[in-house]
Amino acid sequence: MSAVLKEDKRSIAELIAEQKPGYSLDQRFYTDPDIYELELERIINRNWILAGHISQLPEQGDFKVLNVARESAIIVRGTDGELKAFANVCRHRGSLVCLESHGHADKFACPYHGWTYDIDGKLYAARNMPDDFDMGAHSLKPVSVDTVHGLIFVCFTDEPLSLEGARRDLAEPMAMFDFESLKVAAQKSYEIPANWKLSIENYQECYHCATAHPEYARMHTLMLDRDKRERVQGKMHDRMEACGVKDIYFDYIDTAARPGEMGYGYSRTALFDRYKTGSKNGGPVAPLLGEFTDYDGGASDFSLGAFSFLLAYSDHVVAYVFTPIDHNTSNCEIYWLVRGDADEGKDYDVDALTWLWDVTTQSDKEIIVNNSKGVHSRYYQPGPFSGMERAERIYIEWIDRKSTRLNSSH
Repeated sequence: MSAVLKEDKRSIAELIAEQKPGYSLDQRFYTDPDIYELELERIINRNWILAGHISQLPEQGDFKVLNVARESAIIVRGTDGELKAFANVCRHRGSLVCLESHGHADKFACPYHGWTYDIDGKLYAARNMPDDFDMGAHSLKPVSVDTVHGLIFVCFTDEPLSLEGARRDLAEPMAMFDFESLKVAAQKSYEIPANWKLSIENYQECYHCATAHPEYARMHTLMLDRDKRERVQGKMHDRMEACGVKDIYFDYIDTAARPGEMGYGYSRTALFDRYKTGSKNGGPVAPLLGEFTDYDGGASDFSLGAFSFLLAYSDHVVAYVFTPIDHNTSNCEIYWLVRGDADEGKDYDVDALTWLWDVTTQSDKEIIVNNSKGVHSRYYQPGPFSGMERAERIYIEWIDRKSTRLNSSH
């Protein structure tokens, strides 16, 4: 791999200029650590990332930690009842302060030298410091945090993209599922030894679904070509109104995002006839959500920025979050959400709830790893997308645009 990269002396501008429309990215966008460093600065740290749901932090002092590449944020319910986020970096010598992934605390004490912060981020204990030491000047540094209808987002820049468009336009479709009142029934992490873009590109297309995901393919019509899918969509539309579901569509995703705003989108796609939801046998796995009065036989896709995606069935929601660990490793975090008043063991079984997207993600992990091995080969060259890889093609175009900005700023 290193020999290939050393022989390639092209600048980022040259790589972008030579990018063929409708083709996958040049090898260096997946393998070059220098490009990854620029992506961290200009793409990853400047975009909102889904960090969970408000149901996970209901009480003062409840916290969770979000790790993205080299950044780590503590998200906590403060003394005023509001969500706050702080860099998980001690103001003494930089150690991580909070080592737990989630929990409840009335303070955060650095495990290195014991500097201690309250849940509002203020330093209140630091041993053996000079008399003129100013504790007030050494609070934990704030990190941008916000919510969209119950979903928590974090961004590692002081001037993040606006969420107002997403909050406004997605209010109606999210109300159908009553997102504000959902709860996280399960959460799983999948570490993938591959560049973050390969992980997201795989999620963006269903060209591979019929080949690689028999469990998914037998119930979801997204793998069909447009004409066949439209026929099935028609049957779902006939059922939607009777089930309390509105026919809504938004596409402000990636290259279609409004200037200064986080990209977002919403659509609903039919399942095959005998499937009510995403489950092993197609039967219900939890109580109906929000405004649903019955199963319409559909599944809604929400796109929320560049890293976060939701699939909303009539009775549960699956949230996917892809983040880099380093330039050769990524993480896929999945949340399964159900009605807030649903009782585990009575209204839903966690194994039944998580079965489909756990088995699908395990398969995807293997696919992405194999893709990464091939991309690192000296014989790799970008290949053409099919008509069923439209979303991936648009995502690549978005990466190209961002990469052009990367180059212009260096």
